Amino acid sequence: QVQLVESGGGLVQAGGSLRLSCAASGRTFSSYAMGWFRQAPGKERDFVAGINWSGGSTYYADSVKGRFTISRDNAKNTVYLQMNSLKPEDTAVYYCAAGFSLVVITTAPKYDYWGQGTQVTVSS
Repeated sequence: QVQLVESGGGLVQAGGSLRLSCAASGRTFSSYAMGWFRQAPGKERDFVAGINWSGGSTYYADSVKGRFTISRDNAKNTVYLQMNSLKPEDTAVYYCAAGFSLVVITTAPKYDYWGQGTQVTVSS
């Protein structure tokens, strides 16, 4: 069992930055691929970024490529999402997810555990 707790969300102006963190419980954190998803009101939950167990492989949605960076610290059981050059369309609830896999996972059904989400609001 893995429990995930996101933090770092908030209100920021367009062009600003935020760093989300996701702290995981358990001693097998390094066995899991991690990902970030987001869901805006009235829309589906979309993939944002994913990282493999070691941090050596990452994948991004086209909409955030070049602006967001996913990273992980296995010693701290934490995954991060650095978000720069934020746009109003980035406004959503951001979810952290963990999937038992050695490779990056980009689809929601393949993730095993989810956090409760953290709100990110970007004002224009």
